[in-house]
Amino acid sequence: MPPAPKKPAIKKAPATVRKPVARKPAARKKKSKSIPIEWKLALIAVLLVLLSPLYYGYILKGFVGTWRWIKDWGQDPNYRTYESFNIKIPKQYTIHGIDVSYYQGKINWAKVKTMKEDEVSIRFAFIKATEGLLLVDPYFQRNWREAPKAGILCGAYHFFRPKKDGKAQAKFFLQVVNIEKGDLPPVVDIESLDGVSPLKMRAELSDFLNYVEMKTKVRPIIYTGLKFHEDYLDGHFEDYPLWVAHYYQPKLKLDKSRWKFWQHSDKAKINGIGHVVDFNAFNGDSLALDNMLVK
Repeated sequence: MPPAPKKPAIKKAPATVRKPVARKPAARKKKSKSIPIEWKLALIAVLLVLLSPLYYGYILKGFVGTWRWIKDWGQDPNYRTYESFNIKIPKQYTIHGIDVSYYQGKINWAKVKTMKEDEVSIRFAFIKATEGLLLVDPYFQRNWREAPKAGILCGAYHFFRPKKDGKAQAKFFLQVVNIEKGDLPPVVDIESLDGVSPLKMRAELSDFLNYVEMKTKVRPIIYTGLKFHEDYLDGHFEDYPLWVAHYYQPKLKLDKSRWKFWQHSDKAKINGIGHVVDFNAFNGDSLALDNMLVK
């Protein structure tokens, strides 16, 4: 048999030679410069100031003051809006108060007492007690008890009906109200003629005033509207303290020596009271108010 053919020899590929990889030299860390201790302390001090609530209170106060100044630009500086009370208040008076009746409903007197904006707060309250010969305000006893507990000076008032006997109304009023030391003087509220003549109205009113003063040894306050006073009371009852209603005005158009209290708004919003309230200013300082109290 012929010899088998020889298989061709397989040539091996030459081995590839790997070149050594050149390594990058490690980056050198930069040395951080240390902050001087004085700068650190200064930075901490600045942060403490910025994070302090006192700082923000000061800034906020300044911002509010500036905004109010801009808002009130061109308005009477003595008669500006107090946002929390939602009314304008004459600035030249320092003692303020309210008057209430059943219309205001159940009152939280503690909230009334603590309400304050700038220097305006509630110092006194006149509380309706009676009307005519038969009506007792359903909230009188509660208000008369709770308001003084909150630290508010109080006075009681009677809504006068000229058609009814003045002396009988005075007796009825004093049966309901126990006037004590430290109270404001009692008040008679006269707002209309009720169909009688001015002469008859003044006669019955005089009987009421004389009887209350005789029994309490305190001269009552007369409450009325400015127009009613001009039409029917001017020149009469000059020796009695006067409380006048005259709304939404920067000034009461009546000789300042004639009146003690000014009801200048009937739509104030007061914390602790669910309805709008009459707002009043006292014509005098704290000493003058103290001198008016029942001794």
